[in-house]
Amino acid sequence: MLASYKKSLHAALIVFFCLALGLRASAQSVGNSGSINGTVVDPTGAVVAKATVEIHKPVSGLDRSTTTDASGKFAFTNIPFNPYHLVVTAEGFAATVQDVEPRSAVPVSVTIKLQVAGSTTAVTVEAEGGDLVENDPTFHTDVDKSLFDKLPLESQSSSLSSLVTLATPGISADSNGLFHGLGEHAEASFSVDGQPITDQQSKIFSNQIPLDSIQSMEVIAGAPPAEYGDKTSVVINVTTRSGQGVTTPHGSVTASYGSFGTSTGALDLSYGGQNWGNFISAGGLNSGRFLDPPEFVVLHDKGNEENVFDRVDYQFTPKDSIHLNFGYTRSWFQTPNTFDSQNATPWNCVVVCNGGLDPNGNVVGPADQRSQIKTFNIAPSWTRLLSSTSVFTLGAFVRRDQFNYYPSGNPFADLGPINLQRESIGQNRKLTNAGLRSDLSYVKGIHNIKIGAVYEQTFLDEQDRLGIVDPTFLPSLTDANGAPCYNSTTHQAIDSPCTDLFPYDLTQSGGGSLYTFNGHTDVKELSLYVRDNITKGNWSLNLGLRGDLYNGLTSHKEVQPRLGVAYNVKKTNTVLRISYARLLETPFNENLVLSSTGCANAVLNPLLGCTVPGVTPFNPGFRNEFHAGIQQAFGRYLVFSGEYIWKYTHNGYDFSILGNTPITFPVEWERAKIPGYAGRVSVPNFHGFSALAVFSSVAARFFTPQIGGAGAVPSVALAGGSTPFRIDHDEKFNLTTHLQYQPWKTGPWFGFNWRYDSGLVAGQTPCYGGNCAQTTVDSTGAPAVALTDSFGVPLTADQEFESGLFCGSQHATPTVALPNPCPLSQYGSTLLNVPKPNTEDDDKNPPRIAARSLFDVSIGHDNIFRGDKYKVSLQFTAINLTNKYALYNFLSTFSGTHYVTPRALTAEIGFHF
Repeated sequence: MLASYKKSLHAALIVFFCLALGLRASAQSVGNSGSINGTVVDPTGAVVAKATVEIHKPVSGLDRSTTTDASGKFAFTNIPFNPYHLVVTAEGFAATVQDVEPRSAVPVSVTIKLQVAGSTTAVTVEAEGGDLVENDPTFHTDVDKSLFDKLPLESQSSSLSSLVTLATPGISADSNGLFHGLGEHAEASFSVDGQPITDQQSKIFSNQIPLDSIQSMEVIAGAPPAEYGDKTSVVINVTTRSGQGVTTPHGSVTASYGSFGTSTGALDLSYGGQNWGNFISAGGLNSGRFLDPPEFVVLHDKGNEENVFDRVDYQFTPKDSIHLNFGYTRSWFQTPNTFDSQNATPWNCVVVCNGGLDPNGNVVGPADQRSQIKTFNIAPSWTRLLSSTSVFTLGAFVRRDQFNYYPSGNPFADLGPINLQRESIGQNRKLTNAGLRSDLSYVKGIHNIKIGAVYEQTFLDEQDRLGIVDPTFLPSLTDANGAPCYNSTTHQAIDSPCTDLFPYDLTQSGGGSLYTFNGHTDVKELSLYVRDNITKGNWSLNLGLRGDLYNGLTSHKEVQPRLGVAYNVKKTNTVLRISYARLLETPFNENLVLSSTGCANAVLNPLLGCTVPGVTPFNPGFRNEFHAGIQQAFGRYLVFSGEYIWKYTHNGYDFSILGNTPITFPVEWERAKIPGYAGRVSVPNFHGFSALAVFSSVAARFFTPQIGGAGAVPSVALAGGSTPFRIDHDEKFNLTTHLQYQPWKTGPWFGFNWRYDSGLVAGQTPCYGGNCAQTTVDSTGAPAVALTDSFGVPLTADQEFESGLFCGSQHATPTVALPNPCPLSQYGSTLLNVPKPNTEDDDKNPPRIAARSLFDVSIGHDNIFRGDKYKVSLQFTAINLTNKYALYNFLSTFSGTHYVTPRALTAEIGFHF
């Protein structure tokens, strides 16, 4: 296998460089964006200078305009692959309208012949029903900057994730910038100007590309074409902003201040010529609520972020152009405290009953855990226009995330409830992803062909330091025969695993030392693909074949056919589509070594919750995915697009969490079945009003046993069953409705969001009957609920408070627990949806977070002083306008407990030139 892999790799590299060196010969586009070139002439064929040329896409809201030069030529570069209305107007000529559709990196060339008119003709571009639908087999959503500039976004530190969540069907919202795409965690990839990024981009793993640098975005939720692989449940295709053609410098400077002491500052500048351009943006954020905390109030949650992004374009011959992306971001943030960890001294008497002192006589104080993430990215590419029908692209990229997690100064402050954290942990993790990509696009007749290859190598370095801070941990362990391995009287370890852990038990007299784990691996992957988009009459076919060779801690190869068919019923403005994809799922890279080898480590095995000793490697998974959908336009101002999805995965991935920290590691289940549906309703601009509604329902059914990784065993597996369970990505229904209104183009505008979530699965919710582990009786023998997690560990008073539990008229507080057990007739929750007695089922009726509706509002004016060259903007935003008190999740094995943001008000002022 390895020899075959090396031969394939060498062959691919030879192809790359032969193509690169053998092409010596006007390149206008990057690999994932298109361009339109043209000439405007009069009836005699003479060129028309200073004609106004506009392109418009009603559904995404994209509008661009330019003027022809002295030779009558015009160009639109860096535009998404979509159909557009092109309108040309000039004094003395009748307006001309034409449809154009760039679908590859090959430029679309048009010649526009104007007809003479008596005077200038004004044209208002109005979409017809046929302009609202796309004859494309792939279900996707197009989002232009004109939309997200006015879209109220929940998270300023992960605004790209917020945009994807609010504007895309099939997305379940989670905390800390996480989102679950079509029933799966982190099975999403980004393609930034053609550069593949398949590692996690939420703010506890990496730093995202700043939203200010994005021009447009296509989110693919359908069966992905062959050029996309690895993490494909959702593919976010990003086109960044460019300065090419911006002959007069344009830019903006903005600043904002709002709730939780949140302040931001940003600037961007575009400048260039016809053959070159530079776009640069820089920004900073400081906030008292950087992450979504496990309490509704803010406790120990400060953070800041600084970023810079630069894009350079240069066309050095009529056929050759180069493109360079550079980005650097640094973030620093505290791990939010619970009331338990904020007040660790009084609540946990196990360690500190002596005036708040640890066993060594030092003051413990509250938990003070912090993180720092540094991310840089460099991605150059070269584009060669081989002919009027073919374009060649060769690119390279290097991206690195360095994650540092710092424990509290006093390690005993990190001790949490027994079901959260029993050790003090620190981490220094590096992920470096480097690679080459190359593709050849060819357009001829009914065919649009793309052939490409990507080679990536990901270098993983993991260093973890930990020490035990719970004196009850070793006494709770037993040896292989079930006998105690620790003498609580003499405080001596007498057998394994206690003897393995004893040197790192910081609670022992004289103290222990920190254990250090060092892990390293290189993950190599070669991907080859070919696809052909065929358009014939009313039919559109997407045929593709992809092959992946993966070589990490395990090796795998997978051939992946892709097929999509769409048919346009033009008479009714209807597009019918079906698609199929075979997909390779590669393991998550974050903490991959720890999760793969930790259970074979005598020290880490009991700390990671391993059920078996030995290496627990990850085998890449594979998935069969089916889609069927319809797109329907109703008149000129309403279009619906919907899709039914069915995914069957062998070796399905998720994450487990290490203690009460942001350190998570991958786990693998035997299989997963994910059916669901997603839809989008769009109202294009109608007299200044536009609307967008996206919705979905996805069932995420995973099947035991766990076959890879450490920890994360669900309660059904502990009982020895193989019943499927709903993982915490499962949500019955969610809906985002966005309304936008601007009465006149130079006036104020208004934006409104309504986000409804029916609630993710909350598996640790105490309940009664069915598969519940908390079924018991009270002192009178009456049915009662034990207030424990699914492992039988009692909840603390604060955890009961976090979940809104009550027993009769008594509600839990952070320091006063409920009667335990609680009589069934008196038990309930204000924040969780607890199944009715004897109805709980891990598959059919699991506990869930209570349904919630969140409302956001934005009001602004883009030119309050009506300036021409210089403009001043003002914007006010309210997030969670009604101050809804609600959870994202509760004691999730994969996320922990987090609340939605309380009401947050922000004012922003900007200067634009």
